Amino acid sequence: MKSSNDEAPILIVSADDFGLTARVSRGIIEAHERGVVTSTSVIAVAPAFSSSAKQLRDVSSLGVGAHFTAVGEDPPLLSAREVPSLVDKRGNFWPTWKAFLPRAAAHRIDPDDLRREFAAQLEAISGEGLVVDHFDTHQHIHLWPSVSRVLLDLGDANGVHAMRVTRSNARGPVGVVVRRLARQLEAQLRERHWAWTGAATGLDEAGSLGTTEMVQAIVLLAASGATSVEIGSHPGLPDDPERDRYRWNYNWDLEFTALCSDTVRSAIEDSGFRLGTFADLPRWGM
Repeated sequence: MKSSNDEAPILIVSADDFGLTARVSRGIIEAHERGVVTSTSVIAVAPAFSSSAKQLRDVSSLGVGAHFTAVGEDPPLLSAREVPSLVDKRGNFWPTWKAFLPRAAAHRIDPDDLRREFAAQLEAISGEGLVVDHFDTHQHIHLWPSVSRVLLDLGDANGVHAMRVTRSNARGPVGVVVRRLARQLEAQLRERHWAWTGAATGLDEAGSLGTTEMVQAIVLLAASGATSVEIGSHPGLPDDPERDRYRWNYNWDLEFTALCSDTVRSAIEDSGFRLGTFADLPRWGM
């Protein structure tokens, strides 16, 4: 899938949420085999993770990340007694970042609970024979410094030294905060000599990257002049009743079609990118 020009900027096309459902997992693999997806992030707590892991293990050309989860619809791997600050009275994660981050800001999220749960999630992924090349998180909570510190320690201990830096061009307070936190995360990564992309898109457009939107994203990323960039996506195959429990208003089918389109592949080639994974990124200062 890569150009022969090793000096061309790297484009990582990521597909998040592997393991969410069987048809999301299968859609990600098909979007790699038939399309431009180069990397996927695995949710160890998701219902279809274990049943889908073998399919991913058999696709050695697809990069694999750990999509660490401490919010959302699915419960933690560990018990409520083991990670009390991460769960509500029913033993479930807080539903969204909007509930999680105020608790983190008030120091009501215990970093040791995060360490235990994230270590268990990484062990579950590695235990399926998957080799992880980068870290990111569900709903991008690793932008918060206390969360990213836990992941940096976990990565240093396990030989993983690349992380997604989420970007936003949105106006308003959320976009402003994301950009500020992204700069802080870059400083942390620089200090630890980790790798990350110089530009990225997919947060503001999550679940709505059709062919036209994806081509526009490629053009804008090319114009950034960054030597490495990432497009985050959420593909899935149609007619998936298991997705009903995730009320995210995402159009998984639309993104799958775009990722497999000749139009998007041509836009990547015309923009001078070479497709790659987080394993292709150089570590800072090394």
